Amino acid sequence: MQDQKQRPVSIFREFLDSEAAGGIILMAAAALALIVANSPLAETYFSALHAYLGPLSVSHWINDGLMAVFFLLVGLEIKREMLDGQLSTWPRRVLPGVAAAGGMVIPALVYVAINRGNSVALSGWAIPTATDIAFALGVLSLLGNRVPASLKIFLTALAIIDDLGAIIIIAIFYTSGLSSAYLGAAFAVIAVLIVLNRMRVMNLLPYLVLGVILWVLVLKSGVHATLAGVALALTIPLERSAGLSRDVDHSPLHRLEHGLSRIVPFVVIPIFGFANAGVSLAGLSPAALVEPLTLGVAAGLVAGKLVGVFGFSALAIRLGFADLPVNAGWLHMIGISLLCGIGFTMSLFIGLLAFANDVALQDAVKVGILAGSFIAALLGAAVLLMAPAVADEGEE
Repeated sequence: MQDQKQRPVSIFREFLDSEAAGGIILMAAAALALIVANSPLAETYFSALHAYLGPLSVSHWINDGLMAVFFLLVGLEIKREMLDGQLSTWPRRVLPGVAAAGGMVIPALVYVAINRGNSVALSGWAIPTATDIAFALGVLSLLGNRVPASLKIFLTALAIIDDLGAIIIIAIFYTSGLSSAYLGAAFAVIAVLIVLNRMRVMNLLPYLVLGVILWVLVLKSGVHATLAGVALALTIPLERSAGLSRDVDHSPLHRLEHGLSRIVPFVVIPIFGFANAGVSLAGLSPAALVEPLTLGVAAGLVAGKLVGVFGFSALAIRLGFADLPVNAGWLHMIGISLLCGIGFTMSLFIGLLAFANDVALQDAVKVGILAGSFIAALLGAAVLLMAPAVADEGEE
């Protein structure tokens, strides 16, 4: 019985460890991309990304294909957490939900305020609204047990809700030129997936085969192809854990999520980071860092996330709607709010969508994301190191 009681904790710990390790690898991939993009290999690097493999370029295969697998895993995590995990009840959703809302609204307002005179730049308002959970947990892992486990759970829950918000933003604001025929066919495939779910089909193969077809149809429809991964995830059957005795691995959703839990953080995201973090710094002057677009992204990530996440969280706690995470103090909350300003993966992705036809603007966005994420990581880590060390409630 004791093993059964410990198992859910160990599964969540394993998840956190995996995300942290993936974040460290992502940091290395981003650093390598910057080095290569500013070395004699730069021409080869950029040419390889624009080379075509079949109907799509290497860059498109990565951003539309591999990232669909990333969004599939995100969708699976959102569904599991909402139905049978850390976000399965309203009391558990309040603090991370309020914090995520503040962490999206305030950074967007900061960006808009800085770029209010440029109608083209305003299309990137959503860039600083995202939090990169892998990167943030990677920084947390470097701090060891100085950070209580409750804060890691809070950050994970916040980032999951943040990802849901990013998915909705992409679907609504970064979709254009819709093809009704392909979109109708995509909805037909989704309907078949729902029927399979209702019929309790537990074999993953038909879902995955239909998922590939769905990806092709969504790619052709004008909706960004990665959203096919989310749609597929929401149709994968999930058997809720009835107490502690159920073997959760029996659920198709858990099996697929487990299968992707190493592929995505250790293969998909590092490849995406390496392909998209490379920006030439030749000729980059200090003045370029304060250009409205670059400054808007960086300030949104650092100042916007701090004010939004911490401010909204503090308000919810002061009004009695939520409690501070166990063993955490206000300094811990400031540190974790700063770490939410690490917006690498999803911010890069939204930046590519916002300025799909302008490489110069994409590069300005990348500089802002890299600078903002780096500053947020340093400040967040510094604040958490200054916070008083506490006992990990998971060890009690």
